[in-house]
Amino acid sequence: MTPLLDWIALFWPPLLAGVAFVFAVGAGIHALMTKRSAEAAIAWVGLIMLAPIIGTVAYVLLGINRIQRKALELKRKRGAFELETQRALKDFTCTAAHLDQHMSGLSRVGRRLTHSELLAENQIELLRDGDLAYPAMLEAIEQATSTITLCTYIFDNDPTGQKFIDALARAHERGVQVRVLIDTIGTFYSRPRSSAVLAKRGVRVARFMPLRTISFVNLRTHRKIMVVDGKLGFTGGMNIRHSHVLGDHPHEPTHDTHFRIRGPLVYQLQRQFAEDWHFTTGESLTDSTFFPQPEAAPGSNVTARAISDGPDEHYEHLQWLKLAALSAATERVIIITPYFLPEESILAALQVTAMRGVRVDIILPRRSNLFFVDWASRPNWAALLTNKVNIWLCDPPFDHSKLMIVDDKWSLFGSANWDPRSLRLNFEFNVEAYDTDLATQLLELAESKLAKSKLVTLEDYEKLPPLERLRDAIFRLGTPYL
Repeated sequence: MTPLLDWIALFWPPLLAGVAFVFAVGAGIHALMTKRSAEAAIAWVGLIMLAPIIGTVAYVLLGINRIQRKALELKRKRGAFELETQRALKDFTCTAAHLDQHMSGLSRVGRRLTHSELLAENQIELLRDGDLAYPAMLEAIEQATSTITLCTYIFDNDPTGQKFIDALARAHERGVQVRVLIDTIGTFYSRPRSSAVLAKRGVRVARFMPLRTISFVNLRTHRKIMVVDGKLGFTGGMNIRHSHVLGDHPHEPTHDTHFRIRGPLVYQLQRQFAEDWHFTTGESLTDSTFFPQPEAAPGSNVTARAISDGPDEHYEHLQWLKLAALSAATERVIIITPYFLPEESILAALQVTAMRGVRVDIILPRRSNLFFVDWASRPNWAALLTNKVNIWLCDPPFDHSKLMIVDDKWSLFGSANWDPRSLRLNFEFNVEAYDTDLATQLLELAESKLAKSKLVTLEDYEKLPPLERLRDAIFRLGTPYL
C-alpha cells in the first residue's frame, strides 16, 4: 500500500466517527430546542444516541419542520389579503355575546386560535354518504359558471372518481377556472392516477407535497374542500371514492358524512384552499373571481367558523379546541370517530368531563379499515371505562365520519380524526357550528348508531386474552406514527 492509502486506512474510521458525532450532537441539540413536546424530543434524542448515523439522517429527513418556516413567509405576503377578508366579512361577524353564556368561553377559544370571527347567516346541510353527497357535488360542478376549487386527500380513478373527472373536464371546457389539489400519497390509491387523467384533459391539478419534497411521506393534506363560484361550499370527512356509495353495494362499503354550505362561511373555505394552492404552486387566487362578495344564506342563520389545523401556523388548533369543548360541556358529549388514539391530555379531559357528571359517549367502529389502529386504541379503554366514559362499538359497514356534539348546541365536523397524526402531522379542516338544529340532526344520527352498537364494559376489556392485550400494548407504542 502507498503512504496515502496507509494514511487513509489509519485515520478514516476515526475521522468518519468524529464527523458523525458532530452531526449527531447538532441534530440532538436542534431536537431539544425546537420540539414542542417532551415526548417528541426524548424520542428523537434517544434514536440519535442509539444510532447516531441512522438517527441523524432520519431526523434531518423527517424530524425538521420546514413547513412552519414557509408558512410564516406566505403569511407575511398575504397581509393585504387578510385585511380585505376582514372587511368583506365584517357584516356577518358574530361575537361571543350573542351565544349562550356557557358557550361564549368556547367561542373565545376558537377566536384566539384562529384569529377569525364567528360568521352568522349560514346554511349547513348534512349529506350522509356518497349517495347524497356526490350527486350534490356533481350537480354543483355542472352548474358552475366561473370557478371550481377542489382539495381532497384521496381521489380514486374508479366509477365515482371518473364521474368527477368528466364533470371537472366539462367545466374546464366551457371556460370555468378549475383548480384541483390532491395529496401525493392519496394519488397512489388507484391506477392510472386521477391527477394524471385530469391533467391530460386540461384541468389545472397539483399534488400536495410531491415526491421531490422530503416531507411528502409524513406531512399530508387530509382536507376535503370544494367551492363552486365562491358561493357554494362542501366539506366534511369524505374522500372521492366509490366505496362511499352504499347504494351500489361496493366491495368495502364505508359510511361518511359531508356538508353543503351556503353563506359567508364559504369565504373561509375558499381562503383555506387559496392558501394551500399558493403553498403548493405559488399561484395566488385572491381576485373577485374566486372571492366574490359574501352573501347571507336565505332562510338560515347558522353561526359557524372554519378551523384549520396542521404542522404550520395552525399547529394544534383542533386539539386545543376539543379540550375547550370538553371543559364547556355541562350535559352531554358525543364523539364519532373511525380512529381513536388520543394523547394523554385529551384522555385526561375525557375522564374529568365524565367525572363532572357529563355523559360522554364515544362511538367507534367494531372493525375499522386499519386493524393495527384498532389494536393500538384498546389499551386506552381501561382508564376511560373506569371513570364512566361510555365506549360503543358499532357494527359494519365501517363509518369514516368525524363528529363531535356538545350539549345539543355545538358541533364540530370535518376531516380530523382523534389521533396524533390528525392533530399534529396532517393538514386538516373542520368547522365548528353553534346551532341547535344542526346539533339535533347530528344527535339523531348518533342515536341511530347507538341503537345498533354494543356498549363496552370494563369487564369486557379485562376478559381480553393476555396475548391480545400484550399485542395491543406493543402497537400502542407506535401511536404517534399510526
